[in-house]
Amino acid sequence: MQLLKRENNQKSILPLFAVGTFGLHILTLLLLMFHGSLLQQLSRRLTPQSLVQLADGQAITVDPNQNLERYSETIRRFVGQSMTLMLTWSKQQPPETVWEISSELLAADAKQKIQSEIVNLNSGNQFENRGAESVLIVQRISQPTKIADGKWKVEMLANQVIFSNSDRLGKSIPFNKQILVQSTETQTTSLPDLPLPWHLATYRLGEARLEIYNVCDIKAQNCS
Repeated sequence: MQLLKRENNQKSILPLFAVGTFGLHILTLLLLMFHGSLLQQLSRRLTPQSLVQLADGQAITVDPNQNLERYSETIRRFVGQSMTLMLTWSKQQPPETVWEISSELLAADAKQKIQSEIVNLNSGNQFENRGAESVLIVQRISQPTKIADGKWKVEMLANQVIFSNSDRLGKSIPFNKQILVQSTETQTTSLPDLPLPWHLATYRLGEARLEIYNVCDIKAQNCS
């Protein structure tokens, strides 16, 4: 009689044990799916398109790694071509248009300060001289000096040459600056549906994932 009762108890426990085990498996499966989803999101966040820097200073974007380091030639090329882009304009590409497009290469919170530093190279506001044309002639760009992780300073010696209807030989204005750049996690430049050549040039430079965050006079002591 006791043996029969024990067998009945075991039989009644087995279904409960099976249901409990099945529920535990379901819970474990859900937890694994949840953690798998988190790992996928973390993987996507930690592995955006990455920067590949070529020996000639050019940069291309590929998957999947990203870091703060840049080759010296990549930094120097970015600075030289970015500043040349910003200070080269004509009747066909007025300075307002050039600035609006090329300013994507600047840190957002530094655009106004850098615009003032670039535009006011002499006593007159060059943006008001509608008939003028400008080109930046770079003489020298120093090797980058690392000032923090992902941040560098270079010194540029250049001249901005302004041509006008009354002065076709051009007026040369020294552009000797300290230029501070920093690496970015993502590309800050974009292309519109109908890009101009300036859009394409800016976007191509933006692939280096660098931005200029300060421009100071070459003799400034506190350029940071």
